[in-house]
Amino acid sequence: MNGQDPGRNPSQGPSHGPSQEGPLHALYRRWLDDLWNGSPGAAAGIVSPDFTGHWPGREVRGPEGLAAAVTELREMFSEISFTLEVGPFVEGDLVAARWTGRGVTPEGTVTFTGNDILRASEGRFAEYWVGTVTQP
Repeated sequence: MNGQDPGRNPSQGPSHGPSQEGPLHALYRRWLDDLWNGSPGAAAGIVSPDFTGHWPGREVRGPEGLAAAVTELREMFSEISFTLEVGPFVEGDLVAARWTGRGVTPEGTVTFTGNDILRASEGRFAEYWVGTVTQP
């Protein structure tokens, strides 16, 4: 085969063998699908009230701060989408994944990749670290 699971949607990124999907896998999929590909308002159900997000040179706090950061990013593009490329991988309370983002600006299409690490607490994400690179 082509490395994909037969019933897997190719837009979900490559399959890397059998997976044991658990609650943190599902929470990460909500993070990517409901928040970044969906509505900034989804932050309230995905992150804890004391959430801290660490971007290079920036920190955001709480669901409201995260929603504002997502809104700010989305407003930079006329269209934007994120595709899961690798993971999510779960170890204890940590989740890691790699994604690709594609956005459209007046100057053309922009592609960027990122690596997420999130720490969960009581069923929600409490802390986030991200590294992103814009592709030429």
